[in-house]
Formats: sequence, C-alpha cells, structure tokens
Amino acid sequence: MRGVSVLHIQNLSFSHPDQPALFIDWSARIGSGVTLVHGDTGSGKSTLLRLMSGASPVEGKLQLAGVSLADDPEAYRRQVFFCEPATDAFDQVSAGDCASSLTAGDAHFDPAEWQSLVDGFALTPHLHKPMYMLSTGSKRKVWLAAALASGRALILLDEPTAALDAASIRCLWAALSTRGQQDGQAIVVASFERIDRVPLAGLIELPPR
Repeated sequence: MRGVSVLHIQNLSFSHPDQPALFIDWSARIGSGVTLVHGDTGSGKSTLLRLMSGASPVEGKLQLAGVSLADDPEAYRRQVFFCEPATDAFDQVSAGDCASSLTAGDAHFDPAEWQSLVDGFALTPHLHKPMYMLSTGSKRKVWLAAALASGRALILLDEPTAALDAASIRCLWAALSTRGQQDGQAIVVASFERIDRVPLAGLIELPPR
C-alpha cells in the first residue's frame, strides 16, 4: 500500500443466506495504486468488490476518501466505479451513450484517457451500436474505458481480462500501470490469475472455500 489509505475497511462481516461466512471481522487498508484480490472461484472475490462498492448491505465500517458509507452512502457511492459484468441495464443504449451515462457528473473524468482507451481497445466502430449487439468482450471494454477515465477514487474491476483479445489485454495492462502511479486513486482488480504485468501496490489473498 502506498501512502495514506484511500479505502479503509474495518470489521467487515458477510455471509450469503444459509451459507458459511465469507468474511468475519475482516479489516484492510487499500492505498493508491493497483491492488489485486486473488483467489479461486467461489472464494468471495466478486462479493468483496460488491461490498466495497456499497451495493450490498455491509456489516462493518467502510470509509472511502474520508467519506463513511454508513454516514453518507450516496456520497460514498459517487466516488466508486463498479459495473456488474453481467448487467443488462444498458443493453438498449449505444456504447457511447452507455459510457456517457456511466461517467455522468464525474468531475475528474479524463477525455484524453477515454479516447486513448477507445483507440487501444479498437472501440471506435462500435460506439454507435446498441450494447446488446456487442460481444461480451466489447461490452467489457466499454466499461473498462469508462472506469479508467472516470477519475473516481475507487475503481473496482472484476476479472477484467475475461473475453478480451490479446491486444486489448496489453492495452489494459498499460493503462493500469499508468493509472496505478496516481496518488488518491485506488484500483482493485479481482482475478483468479495472478497479475505480473502491472506493478501492484497491494495484494489480498482469499483462501479457498
């Protein structure tokens, strides 16, 4: 972890109904840069990202860039970029409009970064198409480009390389390496594979379940 923590998690506990607890009084400090959440399928990686996002009820304390989830959930969530990989919420809008909607109101949105990622992911021919017409990989690239250009304090990426072509994966690693050098922004990547192409600021290992 580099510098002052961006996200402070204290005494987090969570279990799915009628299932053993995934987390019991779990605490962590996540600083600027890229943090890898590593674990097998079913270890709780995606659940942990949802809890960090404030999208699921949380037992414990989460504080992001000085804002408490319990005290001001709306302000907390405005600082988080998280998009469920399987969501169909944007299927009827174009890829370009989807990205505009995802980043609406982001004071630190970086248009140059967005364009760089659009180029790197070869998204230009797809921006006018409705999201339902895009492949799984192309949809993911729209979300990744929007996330990394958003400028939000916490960016949560769940298995970001899934369904991506080799060139897009190289573009993603380059973007994460660059964004990971910025203080005040934490990027949390959940993956069952280890990442060896990006300098990591932190590592969270989840045990098998």
